[in-house]
Amino acid sequence: MTTFEYAPALESRSIVTIKPEYGHFINGAFVDGVDHFATINPANEEILSRIALGNAEDIDRAVDAARVAYEATWSKMPGKERGKYLYRIARIMQERAREFAVLESLDNGKPIRESRDIDIPLAGAHFFYHAGWADKLDYAGLGHAPRPHGVAGQIIPWNFPLLMLAWKIAPALAAGNTVVLKPAETTPLTALLFAQVCQQAELPAGVVNIVTGDGRTGSALVDHPGVDKIAFTGSTDVGKAIARAIAPTKKKATLELGGKGANIVFDDAPIDETVEGIVNGIFFNQGHVCCAGSRLLLQENIAEEVLAKLKVRMAKIRVGDPLDKNTDLGAINSAAQLGKIRELATSGDSEGAQRWSPACSLPKNGFWFAPTIFTGVTQAHRIAREEIFGPVLSVLTFRTPAEAIEKANNTPYGLSAGVWSEKGSRILWATQQLKAGVIWANTFNKFDPASPFGGYKESGWGREGGRHGLTAYLKSAEAQQ
Repeated sequence: MTTFEYAPALESRSIVTIKPEYGHFINGAFVDGVDHFATINPANEEILSRIALGNAEDIDRAVDAARVAYEATWSKMPGKERGKYLYRIARIMQERAREFAVLESLDNGKPIRESRDIDIPLAGAHFFYHAGWADKLDYAGLGHAPRPHGVAGQIIPWNFPLLMLAWKIAPALAAGNTVVLKPAETTPLTALLFAQVCQQAELPAGVVNIVTGDGRTGSALVDHPGVDKIAFTGSTDVGKAIARAIAPTKKKATLELGGKGANIVFDDAPIDETVEGIVNGIFFNQGHVCCAGSRLLLQENIAEEVLAKLKVRMAKIRVGDPLDKNTDLGAINSAAQLGKIRELATSGDSEGAQRWSPACSLPKNGFWFAPTIFTGVTQAHRIAREEIFGPVLSVLTFRTPAEAIEKANNTPYGLSAGVWSEKGSRILWATQQLKAGVIWANTFNKFDPASPFGGYKESGWGREGGRHGLTAYLKSAEAQQ
């Protein structure tokens, strides 16, 4: 029997130019940093560049530049004119989409197919969407003449670097705020390329400032008295620390934090379609997704059939070079994240769950983890309670719909969930019972700039995207008094 194999189809790196060293982007120009750290390609551990490590003085300069731009230019500019800048940024991002996609896959480790077809188009769409809001703020739901907060400090994660930048910067600018953004330590390159886009779009100096660095840089931004609004996406532990830090202040905040999403499959679900949704729910972006369907809840009478088909489908997942257009599962973003995934997977073994992975050869260099499922999981297992943030699926079973809801809601998180059934009434009933901010029906991990995203409980405060996310960057006329 002949086995068909895809030949490598590598995206060219020649489309991107990576400088050996980068500084910060402050007041419309790149400025040198004092100390630097390396950003690496997680697929092969190659050093891509050296990045400036921001300190309190860098944050001071960036916040001062943002304040001047806010008071002198951006807040006074008519919404229609602000919208023109956002449209211009969106068009330039589309024109440079291939460059962004290759750079994202190099720095992050995600497959080029996902960067090219999902991340970069969605990032541009957020700027297009919010550009349309810039001159319509009276209709955002906060009454006549809502006002921006001022200077927004924004901290983004490493799993969707450019997309999270767009989620943060686009609504902030549309509402009339200026921005100081800190990208994740391991994935700063597309944010620095975005700084070049701001220059190309001739965005007024100081409206967007980007200070790279680590957790200390982020803390300096959160603690800065010149920041009026904090927006953070990341772990629940860091989100709690930010909430404690700003509690004595008047700073506003949106916090999009961790998740342990339940993907519920009822016995009348379309099995083949559901299997594809399960794969997309947990193995998309190597499982580095806060809203991943990391807990699979199967109705007992179909569990065996679903698992058999899921294993067949998982055997076809191609793990390898992120720049190979045939790759389905790329590299884990960092050695630290790989260590966390391994530690939690080992806890699943020691607590009696049964591990299964398809046969696949992993590259020798870089950070890799095979797609994995655990069966025999109970709600007491760590792998069913803690966010793994990797390509690891915990499988639980249920007998009745009420039991499914009880298990799905038995978590400190409340970010996402999925429901699979051919009955619309069952789907609507389940969505009313689930304590999750985002619920998908017969699909998973679908996003739109017009749709609000966010969670409950330890999954965060507030929403991003849509009108709800826009209002997080505005205050009503009453609140201004």
